Amino acid sequence: MSIHIQTSTEEYDVIIVGSGAGGGMASKVLSEAGLTVAVVEAGADFDPAKEEHRTQLRYPWESPRRGAGTVRPFGDFDAAIGGWDIEGEPYTRGSGSEFDWFRSRMLGGRTNHWGRISLRFGPLDFKRKELDGLGDNWPIGYEDVKPYYDKVDKLIGVFGSKEGINNEPDGFFLPPPKPRLHELYIKRGADKINIPVIPSRLSILTRPVNDERGVCFFCSQCNRACQVYADFSSGTCLVKPAMKKGKVDLYTFAMVRQVTTNDRGEATGVSYISKLDMQEYKLKSRVVVLGASACESARIMLNSKSKTHPQGLGNSSGIVGRYLHDSTGADRMGILPEMMDRDRYNEDGVGGMHVYTPWWLNEKNLDFARGYHIEYWGGMGMPSYGFGGGMDTMRKYVKDEFGNPGPSGGYGEGLKNDIRKFYGSTVGMSGRGESIPQYDNYCEIDNQVVDKYGIPVLKFHYKWTDQELKQAKHMHDTFEEILTNMGAILLGNKPGPENQYGLHKPGRIIHEVGTTRMGDDPNTSVLNQYSQAHDCKNLFVVDGGPFVSQADKNPTWTILALSWRTSEYIIEELKKKNI
Repeated sequence: MSIHIQTSTEEYDVIIVGSGAGGGMASKVLSEAGLTVAVVEAGADFDPAKEEHRTQLRYPWESPRRGAGTVRPFGDFDAAIGGWDIEGEPYTRGSGSEFDWFRSRMLGGRTNHWGRISLRFGPLDFKRKELDGLGDNWPIGYEDVKPYYDKVDKLIGVFGSKEGINNEPDGFFLPPPKPRLHELYIKRGADKINIPVIPSRLSILTRPVNDERGVCFFCSQCNRACQVYADFSSGTCLVKPAMKKGKVDLYTFAMVRQVTTNDRGEATGVSYISKLDMQEYKLKSRVVVLGASACESARIMLNSKSKTHPQGLGNSSGIVGRYLHDSTGADRMGILPEMMDRDRYNEDGVGGMHVYTPWWLNEKNLDFARGYHIEYWGGMGMPSYGFGGGMDTMRKYVKDEFGNPGPSGGYGEGLKNDIRKFYGSTVGMSGRGESIPQYDNYCEIDNQVVDKYGIPVLKFHYKWTDQELKQAKHMHDTFEEILTNMGAILLGNKPGPENQYGLHKPGRIIHEVGTTRMGDDPNTSVLNQYSQAHDCKNLFVVDGGPFVSQADKNPTWTILALSWRTSEYIIEELKKKNI
């Protein structure tokens, strides 16, 4: 790698690192205020409307392995470019630790393939310590963020229904799609045991919100990114519109090494390695905003050491990288005999669930502190790779005219007939819950390992606690109750303590947050309530890093709202010449 560093002569008002939910929202709000903005993205440009980028509506046979992954972690048609393991970009783990780190290297980041589950945190979620004595409260409350949730709802669009549930705040909703047949069975089973099932809340357009984006045409392929922009992705809904309307420059294939600082410890810009020529470049700005993802932003800050910031930028407290936490996750599925040999029709719907179960046991006396919501899946989606797998275990549920189960195995015409019989009869559910942030769950710089760009990598230290294990056990008890009451045959064995009650490994739900937490005390937090670094007044973080706790909700809607709030604060501080 060349020692020569090329420095741009132009100075931007703001440099934003990362183009996902937080970075994308910041690019829109700041540029519309008249500021000059550079968006620095580690991956390629991406536009699902371009034929060379489009994977939506492609048939399985258009892929070498019928859609199975060859270069992408969730299959060749999934929009995510990146994964848990990226060639030349390693990370390490401490002894006895488990953590898998997903990175999406592309414009829009992980917003291109996520499930679009767009839930607001509720009043209890910002102040959980007041209820259970665990973790810490946020320095802000729901009323501080509500105006920005409202703005995000109106700008991006989210469907749902007004339910009046205290800790599941209602928003400005578009009409939700009707439940599909398997979802009606789910609701029937859940109603019997008083578990709520309500219309889901997804950022997919069922009505127009502007002239630039189309409306969902129910192909059920939102994970492939939408060519009419009917689902929310940061690149298509925030960054590209900002580039059209404002003074926004996009730098792609730019791997940020560090935030540069002056003798006063103030941020002056960023240094990055171009993946195209492996040369190092510097950009200058008055303000730096990190939105590279919770762990990547922490990595950049920890690698940004100087005389003023010897432990890394913004890390005088030693808290950068600490309190890393991901959502919990566990799954179960079953077969509905009533839906075997069902009529064939198109029930694709949106690319995700039409109904879900919000946490329904707040303030109940349970043996774990924090809750979870339940996501549901099933139906007659278009068959692709892996379809019909596991028939050797499924065929015992196929009875002949005498009531005898079919033999295991099978091939040819018999196998095809069995697959047709089961098509559309399976249903599954996934719990997604809140874990308790722990000081000892963290990422740090591994000074023994660098990536192919010469940048020191992260080392992860993470273990689930009894709180998460007990929550996962409760999930599986609930799954069995719902499946049984809807008339399903349970598949697989109920996991026990020997395999952590089926709890997914940390990082596998891809909701990691908390590495640059906000707070009022600079000794115990990295950022203030506006996501401004205590140690560096012109450095801000707008991804999941500022989260004090996760809630049982997906984090994207809160990242968007907090980024909008932070961006307005930056604008006001620049006007006042405070930064």
